[in-house]
Amino acid sequence: MRPMELTPRLRSVAQLVPQGAKFADIGTDHAYLPVWLLQHGVITRALACDLRQGPLDRARATAEKYGLTEHMDFRLCDGLAGVAPGEADTIAVAGMGGETIAAILSAAPWVWRENCLLLLQPMSAQPQLRRWLQEHGFTIAREILTREGDTIYTTFRVEAGPMAELTAGELWAGRQSRGEDDPLRETYLNRLIDQTARAVEGLRRSTRSADGARLEELEQVHRDLQMMREEWLSWQP
Repeated sequence: MRPMELTPRLRSVAQLVPQGAKFADIGTDHAYLPVWLLQHGVITRALACDLRQGPLDRARATAEKYGLTEHMDFRLCDGLAGVAPGEADTIAVAGMGGETIAAILSAAPWVWRENCLLLLQPMSAQPQLRRWLQEHGFTIAREILTREGDTIYTTFRVEAGPMAELTAGELWAGRQSRGEDDPLRETYLNRLIDQTARAVEGLRRSTRSADGARLEELEQVHRDLQMMREEWLSWQP
């Protein structure tokens, strides 16, 4: 049987899994990621975890289709509640909101104590997730941008350890460095600049006094993002 093909979104997570990892896929759904990693010899066993029985049944069906059932454990659990410390050293949490990812990690403090490698792919609330990681002793070692259709996804490679404080713009867009080869970075920044510009314009029309602080915050984010774009363009050949 031909090896499974991963979508660009999932490939960006797979490429960060180290050889021989003790791997857990949280919110596994069809288990495409662990099956691909097993097929390519990156890992020899995997934990496939999901909150609902339906997705876990689909995960089992995928494993059976590719003859990998004996190399996988299937756990019906909320986040990491069904994974014991020491069972995994590399944990993928992809395809859910940033606040949900933060809640999953908050409920499993052992991932910080054991310095697990976290591969996180938030579908929303990226600023909130970056802030939570910063405030809870994690560092974002790398971010990868991937386009699938018209959507740009961000994958975080996260480890335990202090992270230099992120600016307002970096909470939205992540930190950038000279020499990075990222063809999607400018497009990503442009989209965030457009998004915050629309939000700022809406808040300026608001008559609610409670929106004043939010307006000031987003104006700072918008300025930071514009400066980040200028910085990024100045680094390009």
